[in-house]
Amino acid sequence: MRAREFGRTGRTVSEVGFGSWAIGSAWGHVDDGDALAALHEALDSGVTFIDTADVYGDGRSEQLIARALKERGGDKSYVATKTGRRLPQQTVAGYNLETMSGFIDRSLANLGVETLDLVQLHCPPTDLYYHPEVFGALDRLVEQGKIRHYGVSVERVEEALKALEYPGVQSIQIIFNIFRQRPAERLFALAEEKKVAIIARVPLASGLLSGKFRADTKFEATDHRLFNRNGEAFDVGETFSGVPYEKGLEAVERIRPLVGGDTTMAKFALRWILMFDAVTVVIPGARNAAQAKSNSEAADLAALPPDVMAELRAIYDQDIKPFVHQRW
Repeated sequence: MRAREFGRTGRTVSEVGFGSWAIGSAWGHVDDGDALAALHEALDSGVTFIDTADVYGDGRSEQLIARALKERGGDKSYVATKTGRRLPQQTVAGYNLETMSGFIDRSLANLGVETLDLVQLHCPPTDLYYHPEVFGALDRLVEQGKIRHYGVSVERVEEALKALEYPGVQSIQIIFNIFRQRPAERLFALAEEKKVAIIARVPLASGLLSGKFRADTKFEATDHRLFNRNGEAFDVGETFSGVPYEKGLEAVERIRPLVGGDTTMAKFALRWILMFDAVTVVIPGARNAAQAKSNSEAADLAALPPDVMAELRAIYDQDIKPFVHQRW
């Protein structure tokens, strides 16, 4: 497992991390045993970056991470959480020092630590990025010792570009995968210039890029891939990367012949992301140990050839871009 510098923080992290939305909620049932096994397998495989949020299972994800790290005797992983989605309404006014401090106190308790490694604003309203006082409040939380670093998790490239204007922002978390290629056009170069870490989330387009789904695949009622296909619960871009399910399945069949060898499409899709030097860490989710092991193995794959990279861009341009490119 290779390590990459995490922006200006002075830390390095594994290039493949662990995304813990799936062990918290909204991906169907995952029992504690499977969740803990997934975490331990990832850590055994060299993963040193874990991403979570205070709303993943209403704190369950954070608590499971704390339990796994305690079982390992104080493993020194870099744990990133998120804040803001607990607000009853998404308003800029809600992102004030008092409210965020309360949310962060809850995450501190859930994770069993005195200082949070990284706190990310959790896909706040676009208008927030035009309010410097919000970032001033985060600076204050750093001064108070509640958080070491802060960043943002965004829906849109435009939000990420605005966030880069704030000197305290250490990381940008954004959807980036074969079906969402826009961040590589401008954002990545600016992030590298400012030494801001890039966290690539939804790397498998909610599993579409695993190549395992079919038109008749059934999802549980508690799985966002069933209940959020049209953005009923949150931004539709979080589900299948905003790509219409049937269109995504068609594009997957064009990708499948490019995978080659004895690897899986999921590992191939993760390796594609790691081809971009601006990406600090990719955070695939895992519901069990086998998935966590497979995700980590993506780091062992050889670099993808230029002709394969070009063909994947062509598939995006022809089949996917019209649905997602200008929207996010």
